[in-house]
Parts: sequence; C-alpha cells; structure tokens
Amino acid sequence: MNRLAIGLATFLGCGYWPWGPGTVGSAAALLLAAALHAYAASGRLVIFVLTATGLIPAIWASTRTARLVKKTDPNIVVIDEVLGQWVTLMGARAFVWKSFVAGFVLFRLFDIWKPWPVCRLEKLPEGTGIVADDIGAGLYAALILYIGGALKLY
Repeated sequence: MNRLAIGLATFLGCGYWPWGPGTVGSAAALLLAAALHAYAASGRLVIFVLTATGLIPAIWASTRTARLVKKTDPNIVVIDEVLGQWVTLMGARAFVWKSFVAGFVLFRLFDIWKPWPVCRLEKLPEGTGIVADDIGAGLYAALILYIGGALKLY
C-alpha cells in the first residue's frame, strides 16, 4: 500500500523532479488534459470526473506519504497540484493552447501566492490540507481563466 500511495502522491514520479516538483506536476496534469482533449475529444466533463474521482485517493495518498517521509507537506507530493491544475482548466471556455498556457500560469501564481482563504485551507489536517489549498488555488485560477475567456482574451 505504501508504494501505491507514493506512486499516486508523486503522480508516477513527477514529485521526484529536483527543481520545482509542483510545477512539473502541474505541467504533467496539463499535458494529460491536452492529450485527452486532442485524442479523445474530451473537455470539462472528463476533467471534472477525473478530479472528482481522484480527490479521496489523493487525500489518502498525500496523508500516507506525508507520514512516511515525516513531513507535513512534502515536496514530493504533487497530486495536489495535478488536481488543482485540473480545477483551473474547468474554467476554460475553450480548450486551446492559449487557455492551457493561461491556466498553467494562473494556477502556479495562485498556488504560490495562496491568497485568503486558500492560505487557511492548508492548515486542515494531513492530506486534506495538502490537497485543499491547491483546489482553492485552482478555483481562483479557474474564475480568472473563465473571465479571460468571456472577454475573448483567448
């Protein structure tokens, strides 16, 4: 079970990238979403289903991995960035390269900045806090991405 938890928490090893593992996790999530869109004509609904079905396993894997490495929010845990990036993409009015780039930049900005009340979410216990703050950052980014699409910025 530990290997399964670590594999999921690191998003199949993305979390082991030595520089900016969260950014690598976000990029991997974006590439997966882009591939699903390009090759399976998927959109927001598929991203929503992936996010919703991944939420509980992500919290479990984040909790278990944090306990194993004895850190409250280890850098190797990037499944939270994956889910947060997918939440961001749900705000895209169209899946085009500009919305993917804007979504990536916006999510990374809000994930690093952690405006109120996102900063409070990371204080939730264990994996819940690890994942919740990135979901919150993704919601902020999705809103801005949606507004940008409504204003025809992409």
